[in-house]
Amino acid sequence: MAAGEAVYGPHVARRLKAFFTAGAGMAAKPFPELSDGEREVLRLVAAGLGNQAIAQRLHLSEKTVRNRVSTIFTKLDVANRAEAIVKARQGGLN
Repeated sequence: MAAGEAVYGPHVARRLKAFFTAGAGMAAKPFPELSDGEREVLRLVAAGLGNQAIAQRLHLSEKTVRNRVSTIFTKLDVANRAEAIVKARQGGLN
């Protein structure tokens, strides 16, 4: 410690810089509150697919898709597919 500050050698300083800049320039995932599976379902909803088509595309049961859609609505605080689509597009999901 020098004058109340930490002093690091060049090797440690490089590692700290790399750690804190590793995510710099990378786009953040839209809707971090959603799981990857939920985000994929939302993307397909925003693309206009219905539950049956989403289930077939993702190799899931329709019940699983319905559950994920319901969870998405709750997490995004939307009441229906139209609102979810608007929010998805505003959030950068295409």
